[in-house]
Amino acid sequence: MPENTPLRPKLRPLDSRWVTSQGDTYLLLRDPQGISDKELLVPQAITPLLSLCDGKRDIPSLQIALELLTGLHLSRERIEQLMQQFKEALFLDDVDFDSACEAMLKEYLEVPYRKPALAGTTYPQDPHELRERLDEFCNSSANPGSQEEEDGKPVMGLISPHIDYQRGAHIYASVWLRAAETVRQRDLVIILGTDHTGGPGRLTLTRQNYATPWGTLPTAQDMVNELAGILGKEQAFDEEIHHIKEHSIELALVWLHYLLGDTHCQVLPILCGSFAPQIQDGTIPWNNEAAGKAIAMLRGLVKEHNAFVVAAGDLAHVGPAFGDRLPMDAVGRANLRGIDEALLSAICAGDREEFFRNIQREGDRYKICGLSPIYLALSILEDIKGEVTGYQHCPADAQGDSLVSIAGVLLKERDSHPS
Repeated sequence: MPENTPLRPKLRPLDSRWVTSQGDTYLLLRDPQGISDKELLVPQAITPLLSLCDGKRDIPSLQIALELLTGLHLSRERIEQLMQQFKEALFLDDVDFDSACEAMLKEYLEVPYRKPALAGTTYPQDPHELRERLDEFCNSSANPGSQEEEDGKPVMGLISPHIDYQRGAHIYASVWLRAAETVRQRDLVIILGTDHTGGPGRLTLTRQNYATPWGTLPTAQDMVNELAGILGKEQAFDEEIHHIKEHSIELALVWLHYLLGDTHCQVLPILCGSFAPQIQDGTIPWNNEAAGKAIAMLRGLVKEHNAFVVAAGDLAHVGPAFGDRLPMDAVGRANLRGIDEALLSAICAGDREEFFRNIQREGDRYKICGLSPIYLALSILEDIKGEVTGYQHCPADAQGDSLVSIAGVLLKERDSHPS
C-alpha cells in the first residue's frame, strides 16, 4: 500500500451529479464548500464504494464489502488509487483537509473584509458595469412596484432569492425595488442566508465586513459579540469558514448595496444551517434556551434599532439534477406551484410553524433550501403579513427537466386591532 493511502478513509459530504461521457455514465464529485476546486469522475459501476467510505473500514474491508454488496470485485490497488485521488482532492475527512481549512480561515481573517466570492463570474466585478447590469434588471422588471406602499404599512423585511442574477433577475428586482426607500432609512440590516453546508440548527457568525464591488458594508461588531455570547463562541464561529464561499448572503448584499448608494448602514450577517433532523423526527426547530435567547435578542434589534430583516433563500429544487428519478413535466410543475402557494400563504400569514409543518409533512421532498433563514425571519418579525412580489420557476439543467422555484416577498407590519 502506498505510504500516503488513508487507512480508514472517510468521505466528506460532497456535491454530486450524473454525467455521460462517450456513452459511459459517471458520478461527478465536487466540494460544496469550495475548499477544494477539484472535480472527480467516478464510474457508475463502482459508486456503491462511496457509501462504504465511512471511516470504519480499511482497504481490505472496503474490497470485501463492495463485493458482498454488488458482486463487483475491485482490486486493492484500484481502491487504493481511488482513495489516493480522493485524498489529494481534499475529499476525505482527514488531516490534509483540516490543514487546508485552517489555512483558508487564517487567510480570510487576516484581511479586513470578506472578499466577494462571485464577482467576475456570477456578476460583474467592475462597479460601473455591475450598476448598469442591475439597472437593466430593474428597468425590465415586469413588476417594479413603487416607492410608496399602497396600504401605508411599513416594510419590516423581505425574502429575496439567492439564485444567480441571470435566472432570478426579475424576482430580485420586484422585491428589492419595493423596499428601496425603507432600506435607505435603516441603520442596521440583519441578513439571514442559507448555509448550504451548515450543520443542523447552526447559526454561524463572522466579524468580517462584507465587501461588494462598490466597497465595504461594515458588520455590526457589538451585535455579533452579543449574539456570540448567547450562542457560545464555539457554536457561533465553529463553521465561520462557510462565510468565505457561501453565496446566499453575498447575492442579497449586492442588491442592498446597490439600493443604498452613498447611504451607509451596518449589517449583521448570519448563516443558517439545516433543519434536517427536525424534519425527520417531527420536532420544532431551535427549541432550546440558547436559540430562544438569540431570537429574543434579534427581536430587540428590530424594536430598539429599527433593524431591517432580509432572508436570502430559494424554494424548491426538483428534478434529476437534484437526485429525483423523474423529470419535471407540466403536471409536476403545476403540483409544485400548488405546494409553493401553500408555503407562501403561510409566510404571508406570518405563521412560521405552518410554514415549517408544510415542509415537514412532505418530508422535504421538494428540498426547500431557504427553509431556515425564512423560518428565522418569521421568528424575529412578530405580527407581520407578507406580500408576494413575484414567483418563478428557473431552469436547473440543459434539458429543462429540473428547476428551482423562487419568490420575492415583502414582510410588512400587520394591521393593528383595537382591544
